Amino acid sequence: MTVLLSAEGLRRSFRLPRRSLCGPRGERHAVRDVGVTVTAGRHLGIVGESGAGKSTLLRLLLALDRPDAGTVRYRGRAVEGRRPTWFREAVQVVLQDPMSSLNPRSVVRDIVAEPLECLKVPGDHDSRVAEVLAAVGLGPDAAWRYPHEFSGGQRQRIAIARALAPRPEVLVADEPFSALDASVRAQVIDLVRDLAARFGMTLVLVSHDLAVVRRLCEEVIVLKDGEVAERGDTADVLRRPRHPYTRALLAAVPRLPGAAS
Repeated sequence: MTVLLSAEGLRRSFRLPRRSLCGPRGERHAVRDVGVTVTAGRHLGIVGESGAGKSTLLRLLLALDRPDAGTVRYRGRAVEGRRPTWFREAVQVVLQDPMSSLNPRSVVRDIVAEPLECLKVPGDHDSRVAEVLAAVGLGPDAAWRYPHEFSGGQRQRIAIARALAPRPEVLVADEPFSALDASVRAQVIDLVRDLAARFGMTLVLVSHDLAVVRRLCEEVIVLKDGEVAERGDTADVLRRPRHPYTRALLAAVPRLPGAAS
């Protein structure tokens, strides 16, 4: 199988404020010796509690931050430099809060077309915007409205449409469902699953919720204190967790409507 996105030996630490005027500054090790392999067609879930290192790992994988050690590669090519345009086309992201990630002064057409224009993707941008809006269940009139005119679920659909616009191979979703109410949440989960199948995308889902990962991902990595506590096929890890931390996460996870027990 084709390896799309991979990382080896990722480390990232942050300096802490001094506790006294003359005292030393400590360090927080957010990610320690983490490796990731994303295989084409095999959706990967990255789970853990707040502070487990998920957000830092995500930024490293997206080349939004530089690791202290380790390498990120896409199709075997090292992801380097401040603006790896080729990488931005191949990997797109959907963030947790759509309202904070959508420009409130822009109409939806301009928001969705932004990656096409920034990455200088050839073709008819208006046609592509209409195509992806339809794919996420929004009508053509949505293109000329502003984000505040939509519900939370609809705004997340707009964010998904923007990520789809440049035809990425990998869609990274950072807690994309946690800000939605239960009924809308289930709809958007199904939408992401169906879009990944329809457009042939591989999903990397960052979440604290193992129930969502169970529903969407074939593989899972469990992070604890910046390190990999457990990894493997999702069904195996959730049915027979080996690490006490994974068992604790499973005991605490809420059940989604229709989720397997």
